[in-house]
Amino acid sequence: MGGIFELGDITCPSGELVIVDAGHLGLWSGVRSPADIDPGSFGIDDPSVAADVLHAVDLEITGPDAEAAARSFDRQPGRALYDIPVSRVADMRALFGEHCRSLGLRAGLEACAERVSHRERVRRVVGEGGGAFLMHGLPVVAVGGLPRDRELPVLRSGEGTVIPVSGTPAAKSMHLGEIRVDWARVLFGDAEALGSWQHDEPVDGLTDVAFWGAAQKEAATAFGAPALGEPGEDGIMGWTGLAVGDAVRKARALMAWQDADPRRRMRVDLRPHSHHWQVMREVRASAVEAGCVEVGGARMLCAMTGRGDGWFPVSVDLDRDGGPVAVRLGP
Repeated sequence: MGGIFELGDITCPSGELVIVDAGHLGLWSGVRSPADIDPGSFGIDDPSVAADVLHAVDLEITGPDAEAAARSFDRQPGRALYDIPVSRVADMRALFGEHCRSLGLRAGLEACAERVSHRERVRRVVGEGGGAFLMHGLPVVAVGGLPRDRELPVLRSGEGTVIPVSGTPAAKSMHLGEIRVDWARVLFGDAEALGSWQHDEPVDGLTDVAFWGAAQKEAATAFGAPALGEPGEDGIMGWTGLAVGDAVRKARALMAWQDADPRRRMRVDLRPHSHHWQVMREVRASAVEAGCVEVGGARMLCAMTGRGDGWFPVSVDLDRDGGPVAVRLGP
């Protein structure tokens, strides 16, 4: 699809926008401590490793040369080192101390009394003009100063994605950082409203089961499954609107049936009616691979990247007074 086209629109009641891999939003803590997030959400099932992550520490770079030390140490964006596993804190202090001594910098690492929530990390970044921070090792970008009282279009072209903020001419552009995408999809969401995001838990208590692949017709006959009937998913079989327990039982039965014969090649997908499911339902049905969902009083937009996974730069165009003119996500 050539030219410039609209993906949808967003609202940003807090004035602070977060750009993040939508597939990883199960890691978002909102105002809660990041320690409240189950390490299983990021693939950790070893109890000792999970405990190390659960007791992680957030460190602040302090001292007269804190800014220069943070910039030259270059382990994380900004003047904080978030989510350091407790087993690595002593080593991190030693590395930082040696780094500062080698450059003659007066700076140190001070442990935060409490873990810094992701909502607070956004506030800190926005207070410095916008930028990036890590969420359990995943780069996230945030920017402030967006209009709180109107819809903002999200546009796509061959040069990337842009959110026009005002009609004022841009005086300069500032690089904010990069986001890492592992799920081929990006979400643009209000920082405050993201605290209400339910990534895996159904908002209505219901769940779908979908399956497809070479063995799907055989499976559909064996289990009496109809076509899923969801927009944009022609040829997918399964059931919609099941109670969670019923959906889990059907999914397990399908997977057991598949495992019983290695020739039965098929994908089985359990889809709780979460906010992630809601927006991906819109994405699958969309000609431009984008969809919107209302969460916490804000409209958020999720869009496929168009080129899979990777690193995507984020910048903001500023007017002469330093106000945002447009937010840009690179191709």
